[in-house]
Amino acid sequence: MSGINDREKAFENKFALDQELKFKALARRNKLVGLWAAGLLGKADVEAYAKEVVVADFEEAGEEDVFRKLRKDFDAAGVSVSDQDIRTRMVELLAEAVTQIENQ
Repeated sequence: MSGINDREKAFENKFALDQELKFKALARRNKLVGLWAAGLLGKADVEAYAKEVVVADFEEAGEEDVFRKLRKDFDAAGVSVSDQDIRTRMVELLAEAVTQIENQ
């Protein structure tokens, strides 16, 4: 019986670790996409804007809250970036964030 309990505990630990890595990767992605957007928006304090993007992700589950913030800010600043370009950049930067975390 202890073998089954050990295996169950190992799966629980793996799940917890995977969830932690996912959270870290999404937070890193949001910071990277914030830095990218800050450059396009001409923000003087790119780090502060990146933090705004990270915080925006806590509004609801999923990434639509981040997308909406970027879309709204680009529109308000008159920066021409398509929805597809934003979404593509978010995917690319998620891959980069995962790589960065794995290499820590």
